[in-house]
Amino acid sequence: MEFSPYNGVVKLCIQGMVMDDRDRSQEASKLFQQAWNEASDDHERFLAAHFIARHQKDVADKLRWLETALQLAVKVNDDTVRAAFPPLYSSIAECFEELGERDAAKENHELAGSFDGEPTDKGPFYHGTKADLQVGDLLTAGSESNYQAELVMNHVYFTALANGAGLAASLAKGDARERVYIVEPTGGFENDPNVTNKKFPGNPTRSYRSTAPLMIVGELTDWAKQTPDNLNEWREKLAKGEGKIIN
Repeated sequence: MEFSPYNGVVKLCIQGMVMDDRDRSQEASKLFQQAWNEASDDHERFLAAHFIARHQKDVADKLRWLETALQLAVKVNDDTVRAAFPPLYSSIAECFEELGERDAAKENHELAGSFDGEPTDKGPFYHGTKADLQVGDLLTAGSESNYQAELVMNHVYFTALANGAGLAASLAKGDARERVYIVEPTGGFENDPNVTNKKFPGNPTRSYRSTAPLMIVGELTDWAKQTPDNLNEWREKLAKGEGKIIN
């Protein structure tokens, strides 16, 4: 599954989070349960189970849903979910602690700590911008953020989802043509902490960042374009400045 905010199950989860923010927990629970009922693959079920677990008041019920989410994540086992394993194991360990099962808690804490956090994604990778660049050019850290005024970025960002790079290009500053470049990292990189295990578990947008330059190796000419209405929604969210950028 390629993560999309327009996926039906993802939309239900987003609506549930909005209800949570408004302290309408019962309505949120119904939306997350609806997401579970409508999920058509393991990744969608994983997302729904994750949110249902957060709404359980009984520790045993919470543990059951967390273990369900973990089992589904293990089945999916791709670059979108691997970053979710440590917090999932930690949450399961906390449930076992509350239930007085110390050995199980210790085992799951150890499993949480067994992940090194290094992304395993092999790409291909993309970077969206309005800059006119050429094959062989380097994208480097130190540019001003597209999303927070006067913030100089310490990293250069990229994604393994072409449509995600296309959205970034649409939201980039300037009036030039939107460009999506195929890039190769020239050094190590990490999961983008601004999206990883934030609203959604794992790194569903396969977003990364690096202090090392990205080399442009090609240009993509075909990706899913945003409608004007969708772009306006994204710009409104950015204008609200929701959340501080982890730089």
